Amino acid sequence: MQQALIAMSHSPLLEHTNPPEDVKAAVEAAFDHVRAFAKEFNPDLVINFGPDHYNGFFYDLMPPFCVGYEALGTGDYDSWSGPINVPTNEAEKLAQYIIDQDIDTAISRKMEVDHGAVQPMEIIFGGLDTVPVIPIFVNSVARPFSKVSRVRKFGQAVGEYFKDSDKKVLFIGSGGLSHDPPVPQIATATEAQRALLTNGRNPTPEARAARQANTINTAIKFAAGEADIMDLNPEWDRAFLEVCKAGDVSAFDAYTADEMDAVAGHSSHEVRTWVAAYSALRACGEYEVNYEFYKPIKEYIAGFGVTTAVLKK
Repeated sequence: MQQALIAMSHSPLLEHTNPPEDVKAAVEAAFDHVRAFAKEFNPDLVINFGPDHYNGFFYDLMPPFCVGYEALGTGDYDSWSGPINVPTNEAEKLAQYIIDQDIDTAISRKMEVDHGAVQPMEIIFGGLDTVPVIPIFVNSVARPFSKVSRVRKFGQAVGEYFKDSDKKVLFIGSGGLSHDPPVPQIATATEAQRALLTNGRNPTPEARAARQANTINTAIKFAAGEADIMDLNPEWDRAFLEVCKAGDVSAFDAYTADEMDAVAGHSSHEVRTWVAAYSALRACGEYEVNYEFYKPIKEYIAGFGVTTAVLKK
């Protein structure tokens, strides 16, 4: 088995809110499973499809995809801060292969990666200085969005590159499922919010703390039924998980940005990272999902899902 997959939700609220003890225990059991799965697979390389929350990518230049040649963590919500172990030469070859398949991608020699991408690596491996990782940004919050079919084709190209690799490659998709946290939308943003969305790099500690406190307070109110944000949609989440399990990645093409906004929340677009990861694995062969966890968790403002998948023998 040369390729495998972990797709999982993330939440900056894991250490900042308090779901019921049985919920926390269930989530931790899911994390234990993916840790064991990754340990058994023992990857030589991780391909990390992750979103960003206006910590590393902004509207001054917002690509649909970006392959990181070198990268560092932004440290938001006390996540990984500092250099990330990226094999630059391999990342360069991967990006060139993607482009050669007539799929344009941006590249970065100084990618800034926030909690949305680093949290799974921290949970699974304890940090980002252990297993070599190529971070791949998939725009999941900033309109305009690429068609989901384009995300699928992008992921497919990544998978094709590694199909015959002598390395054991773990694809990670990080994000989703249904959720609508208090992330400003450019169409309705205030002048100050537009400045943040356009170029909010390197915020002061006070500004970052205020932004994070707003999210934490919203989560507390949401769990109490008092927040003015869209509710989670377990039905939509479970239907998406069924598409993942079915193995026909072309079925992802039916998802549209407007419908996702309307029924699953503005940040449901993070499932694009799952689409890319599952499409990458499918390019290597037929797969089976061998583990699934799902629970709607208001304290995390997320329909929280965790899956693992392997190639069929």
